[in-house]
Amino acid sequence: MFPVMLDLTGRVVVVVGGGPVGRRKARAAGAAGAVVRVVDPRPAEGLPGVVWVVDPYTPDHLAGAALVFACASPEVNARVVADAKTRGVWVNSASDPDQGDCFLPAVVRQGGLTLAVSTGGASPALARRVREQLGAGFDAAFAGWVQLLNEIRPEVLAAVADPEKRRALLDALADWPWLDRLRAEGPDAVRAAMREEVRRAAIS
Repeated sequence: MFPVMLDLTGRVVVVVGGGPVGRRKARAAGAAGAVVRVVDPRPAEGLPGVVWVVDPYTPDHLAGAALVFACASPEVNARVVADAKTRGVWVNSASDPDQGDCFLPAVVRQGGLTLAVSTGGASPALARRVREQLGAGFDAAFAGWVQLLNEIRPEVLAAVADPEKRRALLDALADWPWLDRLRAEGPDAVRAAMREEVRRAAIS
């Protein structure tokens, strides 16, 4: 398996099946910025921002899709997977993960920090437990650290011309002592300290 993070902003994601699993996938895709289309013959069930198509599934429902989730019955899911593969579209099957060509990891999010855990479909329950264990060790301070690094990185790129110095500084700013300082001193003090490091590197 090849792990990858997908930018789904503005891309069409089709979810076939509007039950609990399909709604979960639809919410996750919508949160990632996708244009979500749910196909289900039952009436819509409270998913704001989602296009709900009240129809039995047909291959035409995959038009324009960048990613497809097959979350209906096993029989329908098998058709969805076959149709998606014919169109060259990535597809995930809820009923038979091995039929599809991508798996969804268990995810921990803290601001801009994302941790993904996968067992390649072998045991989603184990992936969930590993996620829970990881999540307990990554508190909200990590989100603040990632945000600060996101602020400071463009300043480093603009101020430090030498590639080796630039690389070394970015590596140093991502080292664990900064997280300890953030917890002890707060973001404003750490931001100022990071900018001082940038200033020193720029003139050295």
